[in-house]
Amino acid sequence: MDDISNFLYSYGRYHGEFKPENLVFNANLQEFAQRVSLISNLETNGKLTPSESFREIELLWRKLKDSKRQLGIGKHRDERS
Repeated sequence: MDDISNFLYSYGRYHGEFKPENLVFNANLQEFAQRVSLISNLETNGKLTPSESFREIELLWRKLKDSKRQLGIGKHRDERS
């Protein structure tokens, strides 16, 4: 079962600047991309309506955006609180 899980939910290596917040955001970003892919496939195959798919992706986007804000990604050091 672990092999199938690694196949379905594989993660790429992080090659950016090594900071804990960057690693966490990268993991969140990869999870977002995987879930969007799954939702779009479900919609394509008629398992979700377009409006359900949009709502799900919008919720995922908000979570990713909140994650970015909480981690302080994209802010200058002097702007962080």
